[in-house]
Amino acid sequence: MSSDPLLQPYQLKHLKLRNRIIVTSHEPAYPDDGMPKERYRAYHVERAKGGVALTMTAGSAAVARDSPPAFNNILAYKDEVVPWIKELTDAVHEHGAAVMIQLTHLGRRTRWDKGDWLPVIAPSHRREPAHRAFPKKAEDWDITRVIADFADAAERMKAGGMDGIELECYGHLIDQFWSPATNTLDGDYGGSLDNRMHFAFDVLRAIRDRVGPDFIVGVRYSADECMDDGYGKTEGFEITRRLKNSGLIDFLNVIRGHIDTDAALTDVIPIQGMANSPHLDFAGEIRALTDFPTFHAAKIPDVATARHAIASGKVDMVGMTRAHMTDPHIVRKIIERREDDIRPCVGANYCLDRIYQGGAAYCIHNPSTGRETTMPHAIDKAEKRKKIVIVGAGPAGLEAARVAGERGHEVVVHEAASVAGGQIRLTAQSPRRREMISIIDWRLAQCERLGVAIHYNSWAEASTIKAENADVVIIATGGMPDTEVLKSGNDLVVSTWDIISGDVKPGTNVLVYDDAGDPAALQAAEFIAGTGARVEIMTPDRTFSPEVMGMNLVPYMRSLQKLDTTFTVTFRLESVEKSGNQLLAHIGSDYGGVAKQRSFDQIVINHGTIPLDDLYFELKPDSSNLGEADYTDLIDGKPQVLERNPHGAFQLFRIGDAVSSRNTHAAIYDALRLVRNL
Repeated sequence: MSSDPLLQPYQLKHLKLRNRIIVTSHEPAYPDDGMPKERYRAYHVERAKGGVALTMTAGSAAVARDSPPAFNNILAYKDEVVPWIKELTDAVHEHGAAVMIQLTHLGRRTRWDKGDWLPVIAPSHRREPAHRAFPKKAEDWDITRVIADFADAAERMKAGGMDGIELECYGHLIDQFWSPATNTLDGDYGGSLDNRMHFAFDVLRAIRDRVGPDFIVGVRYSADECMDDGYGKTEGFEITRRLKNSGLIDFLNVIRGHIDTDAALTDVIPIQGMANSPHLDFAGEIRALTDFPTFHAAKIPDVATARHAIASGKVDMVGMTRAHMTDPHIVRKIIERREDDIRPCVGANYCLDRIYQGGAAYCIHNPSTGRETTMPHAIDKAEKRKKIVIVGAGPAGLEAARVAGERGHEVVVHEAASVAGGQIRLTAQSPRRREMISIIDWRLAQCERLGVAIHYNSWAEASTIKAENADVVIIATGGMPDTEVLKSGNDLVVSTWDIISGDVKPGTNVLVYDDAGDPAALQAAEFIAGTGARVEIMTPDRTFSPEVMGMNLVPYMRSLQKLDTTFTVTFRLESVEKSGNQLLAHIGSDYGGVAKQRSFDQIVINHGTIPLDDLYFELKPDSSNLGEADYTDLIDGKPQVLERNPHGAFQLFRIGDAVSSRNTHAAIYDALRLVRNL
């Protein structure tokens, strides 16, 4: 029996949980037609295989048609969900984990033009800024109907074999009734706290009547909205006492804050550069107040913090949700005393930002997450050992080296710089984004374990690579900033990389022209503005930084707005010329009819990268496949067998930004799906 606090079992009612680590409810947006089919099931089964005690599905499965998912959620209001839930629960149980689901009515936290185009309902007409719908104020028949919808959905989940359910009570309909900021009803459901909690207890009683006293029911709720017109800690603690004393629930899953704006959501679910476990002590106060089963998750990315949360008695079950998106086998590695092998969550929040923009959740540096059916987390050994030579030790090159090493191949990496990292090392120059370097550090440690040979300060020429006598050559040289975007004056501008790296000193009146929309422009602008310079970010797009996405934008805006940065949209920088000691910018618009001239002392361009592909094209004529990848076999997970040149000495491929300007996830995914079948 281990003495590790994290590995102790926990008894929740009749349910024995095998350790203290859970994956809290979240919606990775993997359902198919609103059903948790094969992909969804495989995702949760992988976490069960990895040893987690409890995996909680469906960040807000919809209980009613007038709660249309804002993104691809499970539709718990459909009877057809039951057999899919049963398949999921059976599969998770097979691997020793418990499984629950979160149910909700979104209230105003959705849109009227989703699903069946029904009016959004809430206990007031006040719009939620994030989703922008103006709600209908709920009538008595709405309330009666939704209570029954919750009970119906709970009964379906019990029929599907779930170990329990959790009600979402932060930012959704139930706690919209609780909060004076969102409840302007009169009568039994508005006004006093007794009345504002009336709806929640009606829902809980209806659920208990339907599922019985033994089925596990909990709530995930905010015990302090942290907003001026909402409820604060004192009223939140009273809500907590009433929930516990009702006898209707079996656990509390505590958060702190509100989620109706991007900024508020980011404080509830912090990203990189923000403090780890910011609400853990608050959850501990709830646990001390109630002496009741208490769960909590909010940026607890590492085992040491999770262990402290349990050992100190702050919570009974600790959630490591985003950490399990990065590495689903955390618990197994703890048990096997391989904590150093855990792939670290870097807090990039690529997962959540993607779903809030309508995509599926993917981890920035584990492309297998969400692709378990086609891209398993385990790397199989190759039938035949090959020599694989990789040029470039950025994220793509190191992933290729790691996977090739796991396959059992002989692996040699040539890196022109004195250190590995590529663009990641540039990104990590920003103090807020230092965690990104773990993407590189983890892969370097894995490569060392696997015996990968990395040669630094090695400018690989074609002759160097040919002398290696490799079976496979992979070009992962990345790209260089593309600043050749103007009609004239390209020689007068600098790149965002020049600023971030420190190679060019910031000016005092600077235009950052962003025609890529990725983080580099904001990172450079923040660096320049921090020197006291005047900064304007200009983009031809109708919104600035569209590739950065909502939650990652928040810390930049908090910084740049305080530094009085100007944001200008829908204008295009066309050319630049010298004018004395200034630069004269000629500005137009894609919409036509505009011609402006503005003076700056520095102009910074962000326009993605151009591939560093000279070496690839030098080697191409000597390769057996002439550099061609069979995309059908690549997508289907089959080896690359194309032969275009019978005299070719090696297969040749290129990956990441050496192909085209994309992002970190794309570079790592390129490497994984190519090399796992070589």
